[in-house]
Amino acid sequence: MPQASTSYHHGDLRAACLRAARELLEEDGSAGLSLRAVARRAGVSATAPYRHYADRDALVSAVAAEGYRELAEDLAAAHPAPTTPDELSAVAVAYVRFALDRPAMFRVMFAEPCDPADEERVAATAAISEYVRGIVRGAFPGADPEVLSTTVWALVHGLAFLHLDGKLDSSTPEVVAAQVESAVQALFTASAAMSRAE
Repeated sequence: MPQASTSYHHGDLRAACLRAARELLEEDGSAGLSLRAVARRAGVSATAPYRHYADRDALVSAVAAEGYRELAEDLAAAHPAPTTPDELSAVAVAYVRFALDRPAMFRVMFAEPCDPADEERVAATAAISEYVRGIVRGAFPGADPEVLSTTVWALVHGLAFLHLDGKLDSSTPEVVAAQVESAVQALFTASAAMSRAE
């Protein structure tokens, strides 16, 4: 078991607790995530994590905020400002790939209650929301970015959970990518058809 008490004496207790929380998540999912378990894993006293986290929700919010930042990095790496169906598809595939590569983290980010007043989490989720609105403004000019960004996010997010929960074939990365790309292409096709009908 890693010992982080030395790190704590150097002022790194928060980072040690986050590392421990993420390790526990990967091993047992969120069911095994508690401040006491984090303290044991980090090698600190049972009360030490409370210096940074008031309760489990605060810890979960901090872990989720890290996840949102990492997801934003993955999406931007796929394409920083997609405007074409292929570029948007690449971002959608990156989103679903993040969920499949880090299922416990993804579930903490989206299926666990988090502290809505946690500034770090709020800022991280706002950055993702703004990124999605930016995608909509670039890929669907003239569309209402608020309404369509919710639609785009819901589509890709739904695909992520359908793959995670075994409802769609996720046997290979290529199969997943093909399914996600097809769904995004269908959205563009439907949007174009509606524009012509108007």
